[in-house]
Amino acid sequence: MDISITKMSSKGQVVIPTEMRKNIQEGDKIVIIKNNDQWIMKKASDFDENLKDDLEFARRTEEAWERYEKGEFKSMPMDDFLKELDKC
Repeated sequence: MDISITKMSSKGQVVIPTEMRKNIQEGDKIVIIKNNDQWIMKKASDFDENLKDDLEFARRTEEAWERYEKGEFKSMPMDDFLKELDKC
């Protein structure tokens, strides 16, 4: 996952950082989904039958964020985390 910070201009324009727009060309349409406090951007050309999966991902991410804010996440060493992932 890549993370970057940008800001909105007084005209409501948001710059997508260079490293985040490698697969986006000038003129490409972008779909923006707002789910509570979460914003998801996706190229419209990639936005097809996976809509249901994208919305489910947004819902699960929002739920995880809410659990994190409540302090319900636990911390563990990376090796232990990777072992937990292998069990899934």
